[in-house]
Amino acid sequence: MALISTEVKPFTATAFHNGEFTEVSDSDLRGKWSVVFFYPADFTFVCPTELGDLADNYDELTGLGVEVYSVSTDTHFTHKAWHSSSDTIGKIKFPMIGDPAARLTGEVFDVLRPGQGLADRATFLIDPDGVIQYLEITPEGVGRNAAELLRKIKAAQYVRTHPNEVCPAKWEEGEETLTPSLDLVGKI
Repeated sequence: MALISTEVKPFTATAFHNGEFTEVSDSDLRGKWSVVFFYPADFTFVCPTELGDLADNYDELTGLGVEVYSVSTDTHFTHKAWHSSSDTIGKIKFPMIGDPAARLTGEVFDVLRPGQGLADRATFLIDPDGVIQYLEITPEGVGRNAAELLRKIKAAQYVRTHPNEVCPAKWEEGEETLTPSLDLVGKI
């Protein structure tokens, strides 16, 4: 999978968002930072804990200029039913994209589990130019952490605005960065 530093391919899809069905496309990912958050299925076990964690951190994400789009191969109708029936999912304010034909999951982002019709647990960070800056895929039983995602978003945004610097391991906002140079080689 060689998607890092590539532009998101064109797509359109239907989402459940703010009590309505809306269209979402690749053009919605441009002009701001975006997180596209794939999960296997609605009405499952690990998935609602992850989506609830994102919902709990949504205000901080939007404060950083980031929009979140969750995606599963369920329909937008299923997303609405889940949103209406679960207190955890009912907190979600971001678009929940339905992808029953697996266009986004399989063709655009290449995270469709072969022979299962389900998405991998995959997270993509897309910059305002529509370029994928980060991706993570975890196994079925391992949930993701919004706090760690926030740290990586802040690092990616910092590097974008400070192109001559890089963020070392475990970098947190406000900590020192590195400026790669010949003089730095072998000194770390």
